[in-house]
Amino acid sequence: MVAAPPVDAARYRLANVGVAVCLLEDASGLTSDHDGIALADIDIADGRIAAVRSAGATEPEGAVVDLRRGLVWPCFVDMHTHLDKGHIWERAPNPDGSFDQALATVGRDRAANWSAEDLRPRIEFGLRCSYAHGTAAIRTHLDTDESQAGITWPLFREIKQEWAGRIELQAATICVMDDFVGPPGERLADLVADCGGMLGGVTYMMPGLEEGLDRVFRLAADRGLDLDFHVDESLDPAARSLRLIAEAALRNGFQGRVVAGHCCSLAMQPEDDVARTLDLLAEAGIAIVSLPMCNLYLQDRRPGRTPRSRGVTLLHELKERGIPVAVASDNCRDPFYGFGDHDMLEVFTQAVRIAHLDRPYGDWPRAVTATPAGVMGLDGTGRVAAGAPADLVCFSGRRYSELLSRREPDRVVLRAGRAVDTALPSYEELDHLVYGAET
Repeated sequence: MVAAPPVDAARYRLANVGVAVCLLEDASGLTSDHDGIALADIDIADGRIAAVRSAGATEPEGAVVDLRRGLVWPCFVDMHTHLDKGHIWERAPNPDGSFDQALATVGRDRAANWSAEDLRPRIEFGLRCSYAHGTAAIRTHLDTDESQAGITWPLFREIKQEWAGRIELQAATICVMDDFVGPPGERLADLVADCGGMLGGVTYMMPGLEEGLDRVFRLAADRGLDLDFHVDESLDPAARSLRLIAEAALRNGFQGRVVAGHCCSLAMQPEDDVARTLDLLAEAGIAIVSLPMCNLYLQDRRPGRTPRSRGVTLLHELKERGIPVAVASDNCRDPFYGFGDHDMLEVFTQAVRIAHLDRPYGDWPRAVTATPAGVMGLDGTGRVAAGAPADLVCFSGRRYSELLSRREPDRVVLRAGRAVDTALPSYEELDHLVYGAET
């Protein structure tokens, strides 16, 4: 079991902790092993990290909590989720696991059920799971069309305020580019801006996509909003809207942040085309977020045939070009992905296995912590640094081989230096929504 600090301790030391030096703002004075893990003491005072030193280098002030080499991470950042879709699988299962059926099934469920009374408990269920697992910040994409926007976005604004101080919430629209045309598009952008969100959409390859991208870039620029797109979520090598987004960002001189999610088809394209796209992404300053669990589930799925392709974008090549790369959870127990528990340790574990983010692990732990925090503009989140809030996750696993082999159900989550309740909500709480009269 992982030891927790005393409930009333204002000052204490986490002693003999393993910490990845890539997650430290200052690793001077620390010696790391071949996996980049150093043995350290972390002093905490009044809810903040007071110091990070080599283990045993100084005498402690206050209580000592010996973690016996257990790893300590900063709290996670999950920068691509769909909280509004979450936990509807039992009432809206995907009949064949395909992307097309996921779209159709969610569309029917949304039309039939997505009132504020349905959305709120499901969104909060997801947030409670995330908080218990150690996530400090989330960006969710919200299904947005004229019929749904007026319900979902005001509700998001309420929930964002209610969860302030526990989880930093951001949201982006997910819709088709045509939803941004004319006065309805202006009204939608105004609503999103009023609710503290950002714009985004699904960039299917179709005639007029360049004009549609210019339109959404202008809407965002006029309102000071960032952009976050769903991009090329297929294995079709002709799906190249990622390059068009980079070109649009440069053409429009866009000054805000731009994120592209999925980008699966990039892995299917010729090397020369990939190189040109990476050049444009680096020039435009666009960040990439990969969703390995969901894409592995959906992509290359055909009845009676074993999948050949993983559906994961070119994480190593992107990172090598200096392009910010994150991994995130995406969907949870809905028609796009029938599993998940809002646990970013699981996301990182699966990403390591699927995309070979090991040997060496290098600074890949930043892909679920510091990198998405930076992309989201969250200073002080996702890192271990003197003066930063003591928002930490303490594990029993002492090496990556231990941390990534068990689910770590005994982890201790610290927020402002105090252990929080890590009990997960019961699925029974959602029975009235997913089973209806059956309950």
